[in-house]
Amino acid sequence: MGLFFGTDGVRGVVNKGLTKEIAYKIGNALSTLKVKPKIIIGRDTRVSGSYFTLAVAVGAMSGGADVLNVGIVPTAGIAYLTKELEADYGVVISASHNSAEYNGIKVYDKNGYKLGEKEEENIERCFLSEKINFYPNIGSYSEDYNLVKKYKRFLINSSGHKLNGLKIVLDCANGASHKIAPEVFRRLGASVVSTNSFNDGKRINDNCGALYPETLRKNIFRYKADMGFAFDGDADRLIMVDEKGCIQDGDKIICALAKYYKSINRLNDNTIVGTSHTNMGIEEDLKANGIKMLRTDIGDKYVLAKLVEKNLSLGGEQSGHIIIKDLHTTGDGILSAIVFANMCINKNITASQALDVKLYPQTNLNIVVNDKLRIMNSEHLSGLVAKYNIELNGKGRIMVRASGTEPKIRIMVESANAEENQFIASQIEKTVQEIDGEN
Repeated sequence: MGLFFGTDGVRGVVNKGLTKEIAYKIGNALSTLKVKPKIIIGRDTRVSGSYFTLAVAVGAMSGGADVLNVGIVPTAGIAYLTKELEADYGVVISASHNSAEYNGIKVYDKNGYKLGEKEEENIERCFLSEKINFYPNIGSYSEDYNLVKKYKRFLINSSGHKLNGLKIVLDCANGASHKIAPEVFRRLGASVVSTNSFNDGKRINDNCGALYPETLRKNIFRYKADMGFAFDGDADRLIMVDEKGCIQDGDKIICALAKYYKSINRLNDNTIVGTSHTNMGIEEDLKANGIKMLRTDIGDKYVLAKLVEKNLSLGGEQSGHIIIKDLHTTGDGILSAIVFANMCINKNITASQALDVKLYPQTNLNIVVNDKLRIMNSEHLSGLVAKYNIELNGKGRIMVRASGTEPKIRIMVESANAEENQFIASQIEKTVQEIDGEN
């Protein structure tokens, strides 16, 4: 990771961690990497979305780029349109699952892939020497909000058949999917109950969406639905609830899709990609079904890199980033939901039957801290983690990592003993807080 770019682009509180100057520099840097590039920009519903869209656009135009603003669109829609329209770069203004006071910037290349770390470092180096073109050589700016229809058609065409007979509840997190997701599922024939589907940037991810699936769970019972899908602010994550009201994370969804793809001979090398956070129960279930799992660092761009390297079909994260590489170049919550619904129809099974996997209990804690680097470099912390790993004796896992997008330390403890997991996690949390409080 660079000075500004984390595991998922640049992100921060508006006008604190992320400023208009940074947005301008990113736009301007992109204009220096290619001669007069074509740049597509889209955003979620956040109040600050237009603010940063214009800042990126001005920076890019000052360097001679031609900018096309396509308005509110899911992140995966920008990846698709960048490739479809043969643009040089696609820029997404979104802080994904974060609350309204945050915003962020993600960049995609001409092939619809997120920029790698080396490319992000190249952008940061350009911050030092801004390129300014003088009249009449400045770039152009245009808007076309109808281009989202191309992405909509892509989603509809990705469905093997109609979804007639399914009642589906959607939670769109008052974000980028608020309009497109309900329309796509209705056009595919599903009976749709759409919740938190407003263009409301002040309430994006506010006790709704992928991070707050309990509301979706209540609506499954209320409307007696077959399944429910919850997206985050930019709709690149998917968390779901089955017809029994059980909340199902990305691990289980990926496992179900992997077994389905294997059954129809669409799982390359009978192998999928997970991360270091993927539940051990998923790995055991896949192995029992003749499927191998490769692990990467946490971050969907690392999952994608492994998928490309090994020419594999499917991968993702527990958080709900799911990449179906044969269909798209990035994580797409709406697309993953469509494929899952198709699977249930094709196999004539319920959502709960598809997602029937026994997981190891996990305890996950997220601790807000002042100095992530000092904590992660602490010998006291590493020694404590090593001590508990010895006690688990290979029958469990401990992960302590710094968030790539927020000022947080994330702790995960996994084993068959839920109480032991909670105790170990609490002791590590206590140590993290002590280290963070030291002068």
